[in-house]
Amino acid sequence: MTRFDLHLVSDSTGETLDAVAKAAIAQFKDPQAEKHLWPMVRSLRQLEPVLESIRKLRGPVMFTLVNQDLRDVLIRHCEEVNVPYLDVLDPAVNFLSRFLGEKAQARPGQQHALNTEYFDRIEAMNYTMAHDDGQVTQGLNLADVVVVGVSRTSKTPTCIYLANRGIKAANVPIVKGCPLPAELFSLTRPLVVALVTSADRLIEIRRNRLASMNESTNSSYADPDAVREELLYARRLIAEHRWPAIDVTRRSIEETAGAIIQLMTQRRTVDKGASYA
Repeated sequence: MTRFDLHLVSDSTGETLDAVAKAAIAQFKDPQAEKHLWPMVRSLRQLEPVLESIRKLRGPVMFTLVNQDLRDVLIRHCEEVNVPYLDVLDPAVNFLSRFLGEKAQARPGQQHALNTEYFDRIEAMNYTMAHDDGQVTQGLNLADVVVVGVSRTSKTPTCIYLANRGIKAANVPIVKGCPLPAELFSLTRPLVVALVTSADRLIEIRRNRLASMNESTNSSYADPDAVREELLYARRLIAEHRWPAIDVTRRSIEETAGAIIQLMTQRRTVDKGASYA
């Protein structure tokens, strides 16, 4: 097991840097990184404690600093104390700079500016919370995606994750014996995506849910025969309406959301191609 100190230095919130570091670390076997996150570093005074930490706790440095003076000081310090460093955004910025034929503007924190994208995320979150679990069916056609599935297939957390990406996501439960809202079958704008899972996994999740609520785990909600019948009903319904289905049995929320985004992208590509035909 490899243990090391990892210094993350950002002139913004550090969310982008932390996400990149997390994704990179996950590619290695059991590394134990002690992350030292330094956000909002925008002056030499704010950089001083960072340099001291790097001197004391030798370890690689990853940074996102757009101010050239700060970058130079940090890089020079890393070279003096002999620690490796990486400017995370530099390759991407240089790549786009070459493509666009213009020099990047050195403005820290622009990805978090109160722009249209920011307000789109707020609007998407409000929409998603209002259209959670089928509580409101009016306005479903305003969604970007409508997620359907039986209870405990991660519909709500997946939709919230999508909303945080600026995607209006509604979700509607499939309940055996209860008809789905008529609005669901007359949609023209959103993509309808179904979430499915294995019976064993669903039984386990539902039993844990009942136990956490101090309720009997012998109810039909977690009864193996009832769950399998419910899943069979859902799969028949999904097949009937030809909704694309994502098996969430071994997927994280992020992976499920990523699969939905991919389906949305494919649909836009097909629609765009049809408009050119």
